[in-house]
Amino acid sequence: MIDSRGVSLPDSRGRTGLDQTGRDLDRNPDVVVRDVEVTSDGWHVLRRTTFDIRGQDGEWSTQQRETYDRGNGATILLYDPARQTVLLTRQFRFPAYVNDHPDGMLLETAAGLLDDDDPETAIRREASEELGVEVGELTHVFDAYMSPGSATERVHFYAATYSPGDRTSAGGGVADEGEDIEIVELPFDDALEMIADGRILDGKTIMLLQWAALQNVIRR
Repeated sequence: MIDSRGVSLPDSRGRTGLDQTGRDLDRNPDVVVRDVEVTSDGWHVLRRTTFDIRGQDGEWSTQQRETYDRGNGATILLYDPARQTVLLTRQFRFPAYVNDHPDGMLLETAAGLLDDDDPETAIRREASEELGVEVGELTHVFDAYMSPGSATERVHFYAATYSPGDRTSAGGGVADEGEDIEIVELPFDDALEMIADGRILDGKTIMLLQWAALQNVIRR
């Protein structure tokens, strides 16, 4: 691995030293990292980590895990309490399409990677790009690891109110990044029904809609 891309040689994004992530972890005395390998040269980073772990019986074993590192993200539920509506996106998701989704077109809350921004800045950017909405006051709902068995990503969940006047641009995503996003406004009760009947299948969207239902933030 000494001359591998992303280690000593630049990968497709010009990065090196990607095998160093995780080597210095010592927060858990029952886990000792032994080796980290970079196994992909894609836009994001796939690593194979070898570590020793002490089980509940006190015995040590050696394990390997692959982790997919795409950075952290943020998502937001925009809702209009006066009209009892929510503002979602619809876009093509190939991973869902290849895994039995009928057409790959998923209804979702606006979301995106943080890149180099803090979570609040990032989600305001995504709401503007995808939905054309300039977000006002934000509510931080919670953070969650969405697929902790394989992906490192932690998603920051937000909610905010909107009104028709807050839609200041066309939205639709960034064309140069291959985004082709449809803006979908739905009655909140219809969105909840779409979870039940399988028309909404995106995890982050389900979590935020159910949070809104539990907190009664839309039906007042």
